[in-house]
Amino acid sequence: MEKKYKKMLRVMEEKEKTRLPEEGKPELWFLYILECADGSYYTGITKDLDRRLAMHTSGKASRYTRSRRPVRMLYHESCPSRTSALVRECEVKAYPRRRKEALVRRGLALQSAAEAFKD
Repeated sequence: MEKKYKKMLRVMEEKEKTRLPEEGKPELWFLYILECADGSYYTGITKDLDRRLAMHTSGKASRYTRSRRPVRMLYHESCPSRTSALVRECEVKAYPRRRKEALVRRGLALQSAAEAFKD
């Protein structure tokens, strides 16, 4: 991760420690990976996966995905705060494509195992 991002995230983490969460509302964020029509991956964070995917699908979310539609959600994971989601996003964006593919495969395997366990 670049030095400037490490510093920025450190400052955000310190601020987060002093901030009080809204009462009764845990702050849950998600890291997600989309696959674009050209086969490329897009990584982002959000508080609402369905809303964000709808924005990407309609071309209103990011310049990158706007020209590479349709997109589909490949992977998502929860993070306890915005700061932790941003840290995780920086980590995943720095991964080479093979490592992102492995992360997606592992996520799919966990999802199918959980679905099999439900039955």
